[in-house]
Amino acid sequence: MKRRDLIKYLSVAPIAGAAIGMGVPQALAGTVATTAKRDVIKELGLRTFINAAGTYTTMTASLMHNEVVDTIQSASNHFVMINEVQDKVGEKIAAMCHAESAMVTAGCWSALVLGTAGVLTRMDRKKVALLPNLSSFEKTEVIVQKSHNVGYVHALSNTGMVPVEVETAEEMERAITSKTAMMWFLNSSGPMGKIKHEEFVAIGKKHNIPTMIDMAADVPPVENLWKYNDLGFDLVCVSGGKALCGPQSAGILMGKKDLIAAARLNGPPNGGNIGRGMKVNKEEILGMYVALEKYINTDHAAEWKMWEDRVATIVAAASKVNGVRTEVFVPEVANHTPSLKITWDSSKVKITPKELHKNLQDGSPSVEVMTGQDAINITVFMLQNGEDKIVAKRVQEELAKAAVS
Repeated sequence: MKRRDLIKYLSVAPIAGAAIGMGVPQALAGTVATTAKRDVIKELGLRTFINAAGTYTTMTASLMHNEVVDTIQSASNHFVMINEVQDKVGEKIAAMCHAESAMVTAGCWSALVLGTAGVLTRMDRKKVALLPNLSSFEKTEVIVQKSHNVGYVHALSNTGMVPVEVETAEEMERAITSKTAMMWFLNSSGPMGKIKHEEFVAIGKKHNIPTMIDMAADVPPVENLWKYNDLGFDLVCVSGGKALCGPQSAGILMGKKDLIAAARLNGPPNGGNIGRGMKVNKEEILGMYVALEKYINTDHAAEWKMWEDRVATIVAAASKVNGVRTEVFVPEVANHTPSLKITWDSSKVKITPKELHKNLQDGSPSVEVMTGQDAINITVFMLQNGEDKIVAKRVQEELAKAAVS
């Protein structure tokens, strides 16, 4: 730097120092405040809505708690080594969920893919580089109950694994061969399968075959976060952006230490593998940890009572319309929370469920519900404070407008 340039720099340095040390100059405060309040959703003309439907991916699942958002923002200001973040957070998650080891993944689907890949390759880097080409692998099959063999099995076949369907424990025993690499249990289909959790795990242990359970949306109850580890499943896969209210694009893979290590070998930041594109940034990993911690420490009895009160508010409003019937229910597995089914006598209320659904969507504020063949279904656990009253009012209004006087 030339001498005259140095003098010029030093002449303004105190002002720059003051700006850094004392905050933003008063003259710029208004500009900063305006920028901070920018509403990109409004700029783009995106529709926002009250979520009375549930934690569906297409509806962006759940909303993150303030503690999670604060963690994400704070972490964004620092560089850290991503493997160190996974190490530390994995230790904490494993301890909270009774697992030997854990990692944060790019959603539950990513947990399924990486967990399956780890089972196939273990710590063999040559095998890692080959997936999904299993032509040189001895073990290439995954055993799945027929009732569990639905769309999510594609996460396993992404690795090249071939599903083998069974229905009974006897069929499972016969299906096990030298080609069997893993056994997969879809928890939401558990009630429909003939082989229940304990027997499924026992057969896996008997033949020394790893068992994986997909319990993506199956909290609450909170105990499910450690129940399946305690039962002996070797790998447990969870969605992070549903009831846990973590980042929607995050999930958790937990289980046996050697299998988690192999799963990490198949994922980022490593390259030349099937999971390189399944990146989870430091903000999501740390946010997922904070979300899980907050969820476990929630007063779940009080939360359940709050949900029941919200359902009661909507029941009371909808029931004021002649011909309307309400039924409170709790799904057996996924989205296990107090929910509401609303039906009506079509001779007294002249509207179809699809029409009611559309009217609720198009109203102000917009409300999303789920539509059945002859009903609408409302799930309250994603409602924010006071939104139960808004949903109750909107549902009553639309039903009343369609009622025959």
